[in-house]
Amino acid sequence: MAANTTGTGLEQRWRDILSVRARTMCEIDRVLHPHGLGASDFEVLDLLATAAPEEGDHCRVQNLVGRVHLSQSALSRLIGRLEKDGLVERTVCAEDRRGVWVALTGKGRALHAEVLPLQRAALARMLDG
Repeated sequence: MAANTTGTGLEQRWRDILSVRARTMCEIDRVLHPHGLGASDFEVLDLLATAAPEEGDHCRVQNLVGRVHLSQSALSRLIGRLEKDGLVERTVCAEDRRGVWVALTGKGRALHAEVLPLQRAALARMLDG
């Protein structure tokens, strides 16, 4: 009986986490939509904007896969859209021709800086309550 109660408590906590995440993502989507971005778009721009200096402000796509909540194919499509919009650029890794680097363009960096306060305010509204 105790295991069932414990399981029920864990399930409810898990559902609560998913609910907070869903509401937060929707709020971020809402505030970023006028700027042509969604929450996942912003997440990729934010990761690239904070890339380690030793990486030269670019990141291997495969390193982003574990840091965003998208499949590799969904991430690839998202990066393709960001590239089409002129926000990122992709280059082939010279050391490993299978690898692809992605970096913010000037336009991408400017848009990230413009919407960063909106995303952070949405996070504060949704998570500090």
